[in-house]
Amino acid sequence: MDEHDLKNLEAAMHAFVESKGWYRDDSAHPQTSKNLAISLVLEASEVLQHYQWGDTADPAALAGELADVLLYLLQIASLNDIDLGRAVMDKLDLNRDRHWDT
Repeated sequence: MDEHDLKNLEAAMHAFVESKGWYRDDSAHPQTSKNLAISLVLEASEVLQHYQWGDTADPAALAGELADVLLYLLQIASLNDIDLGRAVMDKLDLNRDRHWDT
């Protein structure tokens, strides 16, 4: 199994969140789907910020922001019992027959 597959990334993410105590009922950072969705949008905005004044971004800085986005996606999917890999493949299958205006 590849150390970077989604299930391993998901397990590492859960271990990190658990180590911070964020899954505890008394956490100052409740890990609800709503809170995580808000955080996802905030992190996605930070990706956009790297392109605010130009067409390129520092790859290392961008990688960190993209990782944050992926971590929130993984966590939201996991907390909602969604197999994100399967969801991506299903969406690609759906879009394969879809036509967009060119």
